Amino acid sequence: MDAEDLRGFREFVDHRSSALLTTAVLLCGGDRHAGEDLLQNALVKAVGKWRRIEDPEAYVRRILYRQQIGRWRLKWPRREVSVPEPPEGATAGGDTESLVETRLLMGQALAALTDRQRTVLVLRYYEDLPEGDVARLLGCSVGTVRSTTHRSLAKLRTLMPEAGDGRTRRPATEFSVVEVRP
Repeated sequence: MDAEDLRGFREFVDHRSSALLTTAVLLCGGDRHAGEDLLQNALVKAVGKWRRIEDPEAYVRRILYRQQIGRWRLKWPRREVSVPEPPEGATAGGDTESLVETRLLMGQALAALTDRQRTVLVLRYYEDLPEGDVARLLGCSVGTVRSTTHRSLAKLRTLMPEAGDGRTRRPATEFSVVEVRP
């Protein structure tokens, strides 16, 4: 790798690593350390082929997704340690406290999903990818993506009933017929 390629790689990491780290952490169920490891491994794989990569961000994201898929297929999955209480000082006061509490609950609920379920949700709703793209990235059918999404959301609703339905509803006026009387 020459100096120009190295500079280009460093600029990419400087500008895009925070967004990529967010995706990696989400893929790992909120475990920041595992997300950092996932991203670091993806960047190590990308740097070796940097000169031939046309779209670096798409390439690194694809590595992240595929590494996460590889974790599903491990014969002996890694064991995770859950902590029952957030560390002291993690909550502030007022509205921020409820937001932090909701975020912690969501993190716990996401961690309770399988790696596959969590990855499908991250790709569909965080990355906002269409089902066909998710299916292509994960090497499965669109039907599998749909069923996994459905089961994952159903499981999240049972794990977080206090979050409500979470579905967006169209206003009633959009589909109602208004009767006008003379």
